[in-house]
Amino acid sequence: MNEMQPGATAPVESVHTEVHQAQEGHGGGFPPFESHTFASQILWLAITFGALYFLMSRIALPRVASILEVRSDRIASDLAEAQRLKTETEQAIAAYESSLAEARSKAQKIAGETRDKVQAEADTQKKKIEADLSERLAKAEKQIADTKAKALSNVRTIAVEAASDIVAQLLGDKPDAKDVETAVDATLKS
Repeated sequence: MNEMQPGATAPVESVHTEVHQAQEGHGGGFPPFESHTFASQILWLAITFGALYFLMSRIALPRVASILEVRSDRIASDLAEAQRLKTETEQAIAAYESSLAEARSKAQKIAGETRDKVQAEADTQKKKIEADLSERLAKAEKQIADTKAKALSNVRTIAVEAASDIVAQLLGDKPDAKDVETAVDATLKS
């Protein structure tokens, strides 16, 4: 690299020289503000503005307008479709709720009928069982009474024999069977 000596001004001077040369090549000020080109600039501005206005009004704006109209129509049809679907949905919900209420009503009716039917069957079974139990109870009571009567008759016979044997052992003589039976019957009745 080139090392510069202190106090050297070569690079600064070359920059000033280049800037000065560039300014001389362009002439004097900003071209749009120069008075001798002002009329032609106005003319070209008017021609360019007119051409752009014509292109915009005849080509671009109609296309944009048609696009906006298509979009507007699509939005309107989408909104109409959404409203139709909303109405259908509300009708479907109402029909569903109606059928649900009807189904609940039928279910309650069926449950009530089934409960009544089961209750009637249970009552019928209960009456049959009670009748069967009553019949068995009557048979059991009759059997108990018969068994009791047999037992009592056996007790009488045993009592008569035992009394007869006891009296025979105490007195040494066998008592009359009729007298012993009469005494045992009198004792059993009391």
